[in-house]
Amino acid sequence: QVQLVESGGGLVQAGGSLRLSCAFSGGTFSLYVMGWFRQAPGKEREFVAGVSRYGASTYYADSVKGRFTISRDNAKNTVYLQMNSLKPEDTAVYYCAASRRGTAQTMDIDYWGQGTQVTVSS
Repeated sequence: QVQLVESGGGLVQAGGSLRLSCAFSGGTFSLYVMGWFRQAPGKEREFVAGVSRYGASTYYADSVKGRFTISRDNAKNTVYLQMNSLKPEDTAVYYCAASRRGTAQTMDIDYWGQGTQVTVSS
């Protein structure tokens, strides 16, 4: 029933910005810790950022800390990832994820989105 749909990916030059959105449907959004993961070609999927159920807590991978901001709007059932100062190393498919259990830092993923491509050129 729960469905996650990412949007906002695209091609951007190094140093630029993108804002990803993830629309949640089919459940009670505020019951879920939300997160973003990414997977680059030939690499395993990695955690990027997480946000608690009401947005009070956030957690980031060291690689994106200070550049990316995760947030959520429970009235819109949407979680966002604002990505600034993008680097070529950020190039990946970005996936939205939802977890009933855990925290922004530790999540057991119940649902995944299909992903949106982010490409950062040098």
